[in-house]
Amino acid sequence: MTFIVQGVLAHRDTAGHESVIHAGGVQWMTAGSGLIHEEISPASFKRDGGPLEILQLWVNLPARLKNTPPRYIGLQRDAIPAIRADNDRVTINLIAGIFGEREGPVHSLTGVFMATVETGAGGRVSFDRLAGRDVFLYVVRGAISVAGTAVQAFDLAEVGEGNVIEIEAASQAMFLFGHADPIDDPVVSHGPFVMNTVDEIRQAYADYRAGRFQVPAAG
Repeated sequence: MTFIVQGVLAHRDTAGHESVIHAGGVQWMTAGSGLIHEEISPASFKRDGGPLEILQLWVNLPARLKNTPPRYIGLQRDAIPAIRADNDRVTINLIAGIFGEREGPVHSLTGVFMATVETGAGGRVSFDRLAGRDVFLYVVRGAISVAGTAVQAFDLAEVGEGNVIEIEAASQAMFLFGHADPIDDPVVSHGPFVMNTVDEIRQAYADYRAGRFQVPAAG
């Protein structure tokens, strides 16, 4: 899951997916049974330059879905519903999941909710349906208050149990907010592979070395 905060980013992979996503857009790739991919600067960015800021999250899959077929979706900013709240002081860019009566364009295999939120100073927003879910909250810009606790830019907030979270912006701010059901499977990672056992990691490397992941065309 890659968020383009500033600049522009190109994607291509061995499943044949290609895109060039601009600021405010999102790439959502499911590696599943395996593919080789790259995120690079397109020719226009190499020529013209400019600021580039991206954020990337790796989201786990349960063991039963580890070998799901790979898939990819690239969304430009205008393809992501922008939901206004708190007298237009808050914008929830809904990527996956449901907020109010709106649904995000990405349908996660595991019911992940994910949004980027932009707010002016004093803007307030609340999220519900959090009971029993793991919550992710990362501040990209500015400062916010989460249930009365200050959270600054570049901080990842640890959120306690409950069904509702209340967030207020202390300044103009942007943050990522997501939640999902916990996955209780064991996790073993090595290099670019994340599986459930050491033997599965060894098999992933063997598959890669044997060329079972198609090598992308040079260019």
